[in-house]
Order: sequence, then C-alpha cells, then structure tokens
Amino acid sequence: MFDNFWGNPRATEALEQMLSQQRVAQTLLFAGREGIGKATLARRLGARLLGRGEQIERDDLSLPDNLETVAAREKWSADKRSEDPLLFATHADFVTFAPDGPLRQITIQQTRLLKERAQFLPHKGSRRIFLIDHVDRANEQAANSLLKTLEEPPDHLILIMTAENAYDLLPTIRSRAVPFHFAPLAEEEMREFVSARGLDEPERRVALAAGSPGLAASLDLEAYDKRRAVMLALLKAASGAAPFGSWIPVSEALGRSRSEKLDLYLKLLYDLLRDLLLLHEGAVGIRNLDIRGELEAIARKVQFAWLRRAVERVDEIAQLVRRNIQKTIALDALIVELRGL
Repeated sequence: MFDNFWGNPRATEALEQMLSQQRVAQTLLFAGREGIGKATLARRLGARLLGRGEQIERDDLSLPDNLETVAAREKWSADKRSEDPLLFATHADFVTFAPDGPLRQITIQQTRLLKERAQFLPHKGSRRIFLIDHVDRANEQAANSLLKTLEEPPDHLILIMTAENAYDLLPTIRSRAVPFHFAPLAEEEMREFVSARGLDEPERRVALAAGSPGLAASLDLEAYDKRRAVMLALLKAASGAAPFGSWIPVSEALGRSRSEKLDLYLKLLYDLLRDLLLLHEGAVGIRNLDIRGELEAIARKVQFAWLRRAVERVDEIAQLVRRNIQKTIALDALIVELRGL
C-alpha cells in the first residue's frame, strides 16, 4: 500500500484506514528494532500527505551524505552544536530531527527548536510533519521539553516518533501517541527483499539482519567481520577458552581506534551471546553460522548463569555508553568479572 515498503501489513493497513477516513492521528509512535522500517514508513506517509516524496527521501538518515553530516558534527564543540541544532528539511513541511553529537542524543536545543517551529504554518497545503528519529535517545531535559509540545500540538502538525523500545520513553510521552509496533519480517519476506535489492551474500545478510530489511541493506560485512573478531576474542578470554593474555593486543588495538564506537561492538556482542545461548541449550537458529565451531567451543565452557550475568553486564555497559566511558576499560573489566565466574 505504501510504495517500496516491505513487511508490517498491520501498520500499513492502519495508516491506510486513517488516510481513507482523513483522520490521521496527530502523534504517532513507531516502535521496533533498528532497521525494520520505522523511519522509512514515516517518510512514505509524509509523501502521501505532502507530495514531493523525492525531496523527503533525501533526508533518509542512512544516505551517505547525511551520515557524513552527522559524523562531522561529532567534532564540533558542544556550544557550536547548541547554536545550530541538527535537523534535516529538504522538504519544507517535512522536518527530521536526528540524534546528534558524540553520544548521539536528541538534545534540549533540538526539542526547543521543534517547539518553536511547530507553530509555523505549512508552506503549502494544510499539514506539516515532524519526524523525531530515535526519540528514545532524548535526554531527560529534552524529553520534558518535548512533552510540552505533545500536550498542545498545533492543529496543522503531525508528529511521528520512532523508538527501538517504547518503554524506554516517559509514560507521559507514550500515553499521548498512537502506538505502532513493527515486527521483524519473516525469513521469506527477507529473502524477497534481499533479492529485489540485488544484495551480495544474500543468505548471510538474511541471517544477520534477523528480520530487519534496513540492516540487511546497510550491513558492511567487512566491517562487521572485523568487529565480530574483536568480540569473539573477548568471549574466548572471558569464558576461559583462551588465556587473558590473548585479549591484550586486541584491546590495545581497539583503544587506538578512536573512531570505533563502543555501542557498535555491544550490538555484536549481544548477537554472539544470543548464539551462545541457543547452542548451550541445543536450540537452532544461530545467526553467525560461519563461526559455529568457535562458538560451540565457548558454549561448552560456560553455564547458563554465566550467560545470564554476561548479558546483565553488557546491559550495564550499554547504559554507561551515553556517559562516554572508555571502551577498553569497560571491556577489560567485563572479561575479568566473567573469568571469575
């Protein structure tokens, strides 16, 4: 029903019904895992309501130029970013607010700008649409500021928010939005998507993407393998499958690579821990099939309590990422604790 959009028919059908009745809710919350199509559907909806979809698509945050813009701003001073809050608005009536800065947060300056611009009338037609991508990355001040706009939105404004987990948001924000949950695509749908896009190593992309078409399309397999090798070395040392000394040169190399963000490694670590749990319990469906043998060796060394504690500790580290912790110290400490188990 929406051009070039894959999966989640319940969400698209509900939006189609809103459109046919001309009763689109003013605040929508699209929740689901990364790369599943939340922002894509927001842009497709914007194209249906505002027209000039080719302009709206230029603000796709996965496009190289936009990625470069966001990355370049990390080197700006905090004061400079505050003076020029990040937004994308190729289409004058479709504005995208994206996480900004080294910690990739939605900032108070952005939500204040959103509140100010929300009052502006549409340049053409009767509606304006604001997309807040990854609203779950709004800090406390920004979330409270956003709430004020949600309480009394102007009649012409439609606000679409995306989040990986809706329950990471303030209950007061969730209660003011119509929720849409985006489920992972079925394996057959993923194969059709990968085939339609003509992507290389299709079977591997389908396995690693786990139902997220955006992830399948954007996955840099070479970079993935390099980062996975680091996390695999960590798990071998942490489980006792390899001596701690084997981790030291890996840790030192990781520390020298300042451009590599810790959260990229943590996402990979979660996937490897998931595979270890499946292997430990004799289940099927691991994602990293090409290193099954190495994962099986680790799975034989650990118990369920070890795996549970590993996930708990990674959760704790993930929460600290926004405080800009030093990645090598955090990972070294994780290994030492897990070896102690």
